[in-house]
Amino acid sequence: MSGRIFQNVVLQLKENTDRTVGVIDGEGIVIACSELSMIGQRWAEFVPAINTAGGSIIASSGKTFKALNGWGNQFDYAAFAFGDNDISKTVCSLATVALNSAKSYYEEKHDRGSFIKDIITDNIMLGDIYMRAKELRVASDVARGVFVIRSLKKTESVPTDAIQTLYPDRQNDFVLSVGEGNVVLICQLSEGAGIRELNKIASSIEEALRVNSESTVVVGIGTVATHLRDLAKSYKEAQIAIEVGKVFDTEKYVINYENLGIGRLIYQLPTTLCEMFLQEVFKKNPIDALDKETLFTIHKFFENNLNVSETARKLFVHRNTLVYRLEKIKKLTGLDLREFDDVITFKVALMVKKYLTSRGIDA
Repeated sequence: MSGRIFQNVVLQLKENTDRTVGVIDGEGIVIACSELSMIGQRWAEFVPAINTAGGSIIASSGKTFKALNGWGNQFDYAAFAFGDNDISKTVCSLATVALNSAKSYYEEKHDRGSFIKDIITDNIMLGDIYMRAKELRVASDVARGVFVIRSLKKTESVPTDAIQTLYPDRQNDFVLSVGEGNVVLICQLSEGAGIRELNKIASSIEEALRVNSESTVVVGIGTVATHLRDLAKSYKEAQIAIEVGKVFDTEKYVINYENLGIGRLIYQLPTTLCEMFLQEVFKKNPIDALDKETLFTIHKFFENNLNVSETARKLFVHRNTLVYRLEKIKKLTGLDLREFDDVITFKVALMVKKYLTSRGIDA
């Protein structure tokens, strides 16, 4: 908690009372005061009495104290006013109201967001999550969706304010800037929400940020986090979704981790293993031996579920012409694309090749 926040409130109170007012922390150190020279003084002798007061106002040695809202038996901060009469008690009580409001606003705007940011970036120990969640009154065991929004242009940043406008509930939803150009949305979900609701939220974000009907961002979606401790995992999944999508789903702007399929597996393989796989599959000739027309034919064949007649119609060629091309592919690669096992091998090989190319490896 920043003492500067308290000091701003105290200085405003100074204009409306002749009493010296301020704030001490849990160790009795004056962290804000209308008399600037007192800041930094240590009044440890008052700490036990404030702790045992249970939040009630107390007077001691010519000063009046009242603890600010907090958790646990020990107070974190307490307001004070000089004097121990009724006027001092009134001033102290009014100061407490103003300081509590400032404290709550600060926690909601800064501490909560920092707490969630620490969780997703693994900057907090698991045991501390529960304690901090209780202190900040953040629900631990509710379902949340995690979305990473990344600008398609490296020179442009994602408009955080626009996303915050879409999700203004600062109590349950968090919009955070993480890393270069990434914005993370963590929003509370309705009970039983699944992949459909996640996709709907991501699509609404992507559509809201379009410019002249053109997409400006890509949105990665992690799996539903049912507890605060799951947020880091879901955040990493959303990042992976974007990275894998850049390789295998370049036309998509909303990518769900759960829909990555085999691309997710390939992305996590060592590149040396991928190179070995291609060498084993294409023993006769490397995959680069296939020209663009042949590769286009293969992709169309896959798109049309290995249906020779339908693929020939889409390619505007005679059926026999397509059969001839498939035979040519078989001679070049040793793989017959009319056989299911060979199709699977070839499809995976094409994805592996694409992955290696994205890594700048010519295999």
